[in-house]
Amino acid sequence: MGKKVLFVNQEIIPYVPETEMSLFGSEMPTKMQEAGFEIRTFMPRWGNINERRGQLHEVIRLSGMNLIIDDTDHPLIIKVASIPQTRIQVYFIDNEDYFQKRPAMTKDELGNDYPDNGERAIFFARGVLETVKKLRWTPDIIHCQGWMTSVIPFYVKTAYKDEPQFASSKVITSLFAEQPQSNLGENFKQCLEFREIKAGSLKKYGDNFDFMELGKLAIDYSDGVISTSNNVNLDLIDYARTSKASFFEHSVDDADLKEKYSEFYNNII
Repeated sequence: MGKKVLFVNQEIIPYVPETEMSLFGSEMPTKMQEAGFEIRTFMPRWGNINERRGQLHEVIRLSGMNLIIDDTDHPLIIKVASIPQTRIQVYFIDNEDYFQKRPAMTKDELGNDYPDNGERAIFFARGVLETVKKLRWTPDIIHCQGWMTSVIPFYVKTAYKDEPQFASSKVITSLFAEQPQSNLGENFKQCLEFREIKAGSLKKYGDNFDFMELGKLAIDYSDGVISTSNNVNLDLIDYARTSKASFFEHSVDDADLKEKYSEFYNNII
């Protein structure tokens, strides 16, 4: 049986328009499945996803949990679909306020970042990890692709570190060119509080939690970091190079990604 890889993606084509992230969200799970890894895949159920065309349906046995963020209950809804022409299922993290009521993904109709993107990232992260627990599936690698997934490494290595599913999991973060333009809210650190994790444990990060602080958070709690293109923020790349995480850089059109990612995964495992 191959090693298990949990892909947590910000975007996956064909459910959302083609971007660098949505292409990687589809192609890398497919390539790693071809390489012999066992794959599970998650993404947010963005407001621009056509559920009928994508053939999404709710998984009742996985839905129904309430996640408390900033003292407010947020119902968790899980939907599932299969990427066409593959055997890969995609689990969608959904919620009426955070996703269903939004016509787009991370930006509004004027092109401005949604002011609660930080809370949405936290809900997404906890929704993924709680659903994996329900699936009773133990990933060897958790591969996070896109800035909306940046909270997951932190939670895996702190609040969820003693959970049987995640105690031995290695976390990889892929850095992309796209980053939020606005900060994630003045109370982002407070919203991150969960179980024994308190805002005080995040003192090394600035209170103005912008994309740099978010990227540092992901890198600090990852075992491996991948730079996906020539346009990734150079300060984040420098930070990753000097961190404890293994670092791997490649170009978008690299023809040997399946082999290189397999080697990177196996070295980290």
